[in-house]
Amino acid sequence: MMHYRFLIRDIYDSGTLSILFIFCVALSITSLTALNSFKRDVEQFLLSDAQALHGGDIIIHAHQPISLTLRQAIDDLEARHQVEQLKTYDFYSVVRPEGSEKSLFANIKVVESAYPFYGSVTLKSGQEFREVLKPGKLVVAQEVLERLSISAGTKLHIGDGVLEIADIVLHETTRPVSFLSIGPRIFVSATDLDHLGLLGKGSRASYEILLKASDRRAIEGMSKQLGEIAITGQERVETAQNARSGVKRFIDNLLFFLSFICIFTLLLGGIGMQSSLLALLREKEKTIAIIKTIGATNGFLHVHYYLVVLSLGVVGCLGGIGAGYLLKQSFPYLFQGILFDNTSVGFAFVDVVEGLVLGLMVMTLFTFLPLFRLGGIKPVAIFRREIQVKTQSGVRYATYLTGLLFLSLLVIRQLEDIVIGVYFMVGFVCVITVITAITIVLLKLIRSLSVPWLSMRQALRSLYRPGNASRSIIVTLTSALSVLMTIYLVEYNLFASFVDNYPEDAPNLFCLDIQKNQMTQFRTIVGEEVDFFPVIRARLLSINGKDIDRAKERERKSDSLAREFNLTYRENLLEDERLIAGDRLFFPERTPPDVTEVSILDTIADIGNIKLNDRLVFNIQGVMLDAQVTSIRERTKSKLYPFFYFVFSTDVLEDAPQTLFAALHIDKEEIPGMISRIVTAMPHVSTINVAETAVQFGELIKRLSKIITFFAAFAIVAGCLILINAVFATRMSRIREAVYY
Repeated sequence: MMHYRFLIRDIYDSGTLSILFIFCVALSITSLTALNSFKRDVEQFLLSDAQALHGGDIIIHAHQPISLTLRQAIDDLEARHQVEQLKTYDFYSVVRPEGSEKSLFANIKVVESAYPFYGSVTLKSGQEFREVLKPGKLVVAQEVLERLSISAGTKLHIGDGVLEIADIVLHETTRPVSFLSIGPRIFVSATDLDHLGLLGKGSRASYEILLKASDRRAIEGMSKQLGEIAITGQERVETAQNARSGVKRFIDNLLFFLSFICIFTLLLGGIGMQSSLLALLREKEKTIAIIKTIGATNGFLHVHYYLVVLSLGVVGCLGGIGAGYLLKQSFPYLFQGILFDNTSVGFAFVDVVEGLVLGLMVMTLFTFLPLFRLGGIKPVAIFRREIQVKTQSGVRYATYLTGLLFLSLLVIRQLEDIVIGVYFMVGFVCVITVITAITIVLLKLIRSLSVPWLSMRQALRSLYRPGNASRSIIVTLTSALSVLMTIYLVEYNLFASFVDNYPEDAPNLFCLDIQKNQMTQFRTIVGEEVDFFPVIRARLLSINGKDIDRAKERERKSDSLAREFNLTYRENLLEDERLIAGDRLFFPERTPPDVTEVSILDTIADIGNIKLNDRLVFNIQGVMLDAQVTSIRERTKSKLYPFFYFVFSTDVLEDAPQTLFAALHIDKEEIPGMISRIVTAMPHVSTINVAETAVQFGELIKRLSKIITFFAAFAIVAGCLILINAVFATRMSRIREAVYY
């Protein structure tokens, strides 16, 4: 039989410890509930607006002109009125106003008149996009006008063409955020493409054909049909529902790291619950002993205190859900410039249910052992000052194992990747093991110290006070804070490497798409000796006869083996390179007659698990090249210096279709003038102001730093609550000692 008055009085008399317990429950789920709700909103937004995000039902994408057979298949579908098609071309180029020395590296998007099939491009004038973008006209982002100090009606030099700005883009559904792009957007009519003279052999451009299906039920079938015709590894056929989005990949990666922080906040909150409950029960040990003396059973006590914990836990869960809702309202400000403008910040019923279930599960897990120990309190405890209640080792280890399993499932669910989740948990267990071992050794050393000062001696001895879980608190705090510190150091190193400590001698102007016959002209413009790097574009097809799994590679968080690579050729190491495998770059005498030699960078060797003498097959614009790894290189300088994953000997690739790349180091003040001279004489050459790009990258890092710091604050608060609970757990003993003194 339950005594509800006793239950209510017990909760009321718990006072501060009850409040601390509620705070720990709420804090453990606040950030995770808000983050999961936000993640669902992003996924729902991308799913519901998939057609508007990509501009079509079926998207054919390539970095080379679409193959003839695939174009013919699309034309056949269009002739049978099954689809409508439109072509787009996406590339970067330098633009400059007519009669001005200023220049701007911009993202050029060439589109046909029907663009877009879905979604919209909102213009400042309020007119329809397709009515404004006519031959000879441009539609540009507001940033173009601001950075070039011009206005609508100004004519811009783009390649060999001179086009007039007709209107300004306010928003486009295919580009909900712009921070992932190096330059601002400029729309050009497809009619003007040939006049620009920017697309040719070796040009860096994205070619897309967007299809609008007349029958939505046939989309999957047509996508599969075209996918079978497309050139594997070169052309990609996707539907709007499964197409990859750079924005989604970025947000997924950001949420991936934020999930780590939220998981450790939950872990710290759970330890806080446990320590506050231990403190609460410790203060009530004599009361429990008296109740047992007058006949209360273990079952009665367990049910009673389970209800106490459940009541406090429900209040904490509701508080955590409410705090999560309020936290989510801050996301538009926190993620400003990163979050989609029309992303929902509301809370769905599923968010409430998930928060409640998660909170109760965490509470049950972390409060089980303290509640289980109630059975070990005996009536004789009335006459004892210090009571040590021990739990059976079998129950304790079973609880730890259950907790580890729960945490593993939570990590896998949050990261949405079983392999990474398992790796994380293995690493986490190893870290916990090492930290536990170090903590045990340190506590033993401290215990053996002979300290002459009374206050210091008492402080150190308090670490071993009965009921003071020093070891578990130290291990938990150290583990969680080490992960937070790791994330912080990664962020700090990125900022330090690319922004604060930009190498003084590092190249600050990259020039792309230079032709072989323009080397002398380019050197004349620059006015100094220039090192040119040949660039041949290719795809890696297989390693040791095993084909690259492109679907799997696209899911990789790091660099992907499925992407297009830039190959080069030379006979020597660069100044910032050294060999870590192989005596020299190439060994023609050690390779079969029909196999060429290739030197690889250690980065790609790690990504693909490639070793010396492994066989690689490349597709260089339709030509297969079989190569054997003869050396592995590593770099000794920042990645701001030019580097290539794959280097071949000169006689292998010298005659392959190629462009040249040059990296220049000039005074920052001279960069705009140099860019203007280069693009005036050689319009198709793309220039990237690396110093300016580093500043933009730094701004992005600052935004991300603000977000990470905000979420990390919850973990720090949870850690503070653990320390407060640790003080309360031994409060009675310290009060008694104070009276003695």
